Amino acid sequence: MAAQFCPSCANLLVIDVGVGRSGGVAFRCRTCPYVYKVEEKLADKQVLPRRRVDDILGGEEAWKDVDTTEEQCPRCGHHKAYVKQLQTRSADEPMTNFFRCTKCSHNWKDQ
Repeated sequence: MAAQFCPSCANLLVIDVGVGRSGGVAFRCRTCPYVYKVEEKLADKQVLPRRRVDDILGGEEAWKDVDTTEEQCPRCGHHKAYVKQLQTRSADEPMTNFFRCTKCSHNWKDQ
């Protein structure tokens, strides 16, 4: 894979389409005259690990001493769940309810 940063000035390279007579693709620096013409297919894939909802909400400790409610678990169908409310959007938007099944510990949020 070609460098994503300019080797001359270390600025981020931008993709330039339609370069030259052939209408090719190149990485171009906005600050200096550096251009890297792409002559073969380039691919860069990075798989990021998904974080569990528990980790985002604060782990196991975050679910201690929370209220329970009558809510059906989408995984096991049990009708009781812990509920936790967090403000995930701007202040004028309603709070988001996060649920955790008391039977199978499945996590979900309200839609």
